[in-house]
Amino acid sequence: MAKGNINVSVENIFPLIKKFLYSDHEIFLRELISNATDATLKLKHLTSIGEIDVAYGDPKIEVKINKENNTLHVIDQGIGMTKDEVEKYINEVAFSGAEEFLEKYKDSAKDSGIIGHFGLGFYSAFMVANKVEIITKSYKDEPAAHWICEGTTEFTLEASDKTERGTEIILHINDEDKQFLEEGRIQELLVKYNKFMPVPIKFGTKEEELPLPEDAEKDAKPETKEVDNIINNPTPAWTKQPADLEDEDYKGFYRELYPMQFEDPLFHIHLNVDYPFNLTGILYFPKMGQDMNMQKDKIQLYQNQVYVTDNVEGIVPEFLTMLRGVIDSPDIPLNVSRSYLQADGAVKKISSYITRKVADKLKSLFNNNREDFEKKWNDIKIVIEYGMLSEDKFFEKADKFALYPTVDNTYFTFEELQEKIKDSQTDKDGNLIILYASNTDAQHSYIEAAKEKGYQVLLLDSPIVSHLIQKLETSKEKISFVRVDGDQIDNLIKKEDDKISKLSEEEKEKLKADFEKVIPQGKYTVQLESMDSNASPLIITQPEFMRRMKEMQQTGGGGMFGMGNMPEMYNLVVNTNHELISEILNTKTEKKQERLIKQSLDLARLSQNLLKGEELTAFIKRSFEMVK
Repeated sequence: MAKGNINVSVENIFPLIKKFLYSDHEIFLRELISNATDATLKLKHLTSIGEIDVAYGDPKIEVKINKENNTLHVIDQGIGMTKDEVEKYINEVAFSGAEEFLEKYKDSAKDSGIIGHFGLGFYSAFMVANKVEIITKSYKDEPAAHWICEGTTEFTLEASDKTERGTEIILHINDEDKQFLEEGRIQELLVKYNKFMPVPIKFGTKEEELPLPEDAEKDAKPETKEVDNIINNPTPAWTKQPADLEDEDYKGFYRELYPMQFEDPLFHIHLNVDYPFNLTGILYFPKMGQDMNMQKDKIQLYQNQVYVTDNVEGIVPEFLTMLRGVIDSPDIPLNVSRSYLQADGAVKKISSYITRKVADKLKSLFNNNREDFEKKWNDIKIVIEYGMLSEDKFFEKADKFALYPTVDNTYFTFEELQEKIKDSQTDKDGNLIILYASNTDAQHSYIEAAKEKGYQVLLLDSPIVSHLIQKLETSKEKISFVRVDGDQIDNLIKKEDDKISKLSEEEKEKLKADFEKVIPQGKYTVQLESMDSNASPLIITQPEFMRRMKEMQQTGGGGMFGMGNMPEMYNLVVNTNHELISEILNTKTEKKQERLIKQSLDLARLSQNLLKGEELTAFIKRSFEMVK
């Protein structure tokens, strides 16, 4: 029996501290399963290239709990280690078995799936165990070895009577970490971290029904047998070629990823690139609606089929973090830090690639089946609009497939929209005026008035519409977006048949003064307009600039303008050709005139959902009195 000290010097202990000092204890199991997977895949690779003459067979990794002994066991049927290799890879912590293996076989092993760093990963076991044993038998014709360490730099290493190839790690669990002796907890961790590992993982057994014989009685119950409980899928969809998968395969994998999600995704994007970096994965577009926050943190990041995190910020562009799916890259370390992601060049290339791939897929869907793309638009637009705002390269590509629906459910690309309205919605300076509504119910009267004039009215109702409009106005030439209830419509678009006012200039001055005596000071600006006599007597509009700044404030963009809380300001447009306005002007008693103005103003406010609380109560009371 050999005794000695583990060689942990200042130079080689730092990587250990850096790797695990701030990590959750639960990742020890991920590391040990990763090591067992490496050992198995090494054996597979060496047998496949004829380096060793042993049968690979059908190996699996087994995880067992022994509550009586307070031990957790991780057993593989992989390449195993000799006594000398235990000395080298376990006691000399600075060496890494996987690194040396990959260097030796770098040309033939680059696609073998070997994961990481056996020495360092193994020592994570001491985060939960006060004693760790290794019983291992190499594929070489050498005796098995038994290594024992009780959490210090001292160890024992002796021969073992193990006869089968492979390695068993035995963890004697600390009293404070007894949770890792509970089947439910271990099952949870195996599913979280190792659900898609490339080697089958057994954890206990389960009952499986045997098929009934053909001559079985009608009510016969099938017999059962006990089989291995394999908790992982070693060949998930993203590891296969797109040509080998049907649409139902993608949907099935989506349900495997999100068993509690009952709606199928709208469509998927299969990622597969091996230069200048390695990346595979599948992204899904779920039905999104208008909520930008609910969907985040649903993309899972893997490294060679080992789960890393569901916080993919930095790897996936922010606007795509609302999607779902899997990204797998060996170029990303198992322990990801935000500072690493922000600084790493490969990660930035991955992010750019994903942006381009998603844009190309959306363009393809649009070109191949525009009708279907239009049907899905409301469920995916929040992602596309957010991407147009945040990624200039995506904006350039999205300009070809981003849609702008009208209130009548007609869909235009921006180029199509320009062509449609170029003759009817331009101002005297040749600027294109794009009218839009954000709420068809609240702005119904304005929409109808605009449609009567032959204008196209878009429906732009996403929560980031103000930011998107700002982006479009700065990136396109000679266009202005004006909300249909905004104050600029009649100023920007003058029709030849504009009405002539029935009032003289003197009457107009008096009318304006009468209104300004009654309406709230500082909140409403009175504007006299000559409109059709059948149009509304009073219309409330909001200054376009002020309204847009307020909306941007509410969605997180207003602060950059340094404007603080924007005040509520409105325009009160008075239709000088309406019969009611003539009656107000010609009313002899001041009290009656004041009552008519208040009632008319409150009706206009009510139509815009601006009348609330005490003012609404007073309006209802006044209305009943007038009816009486």
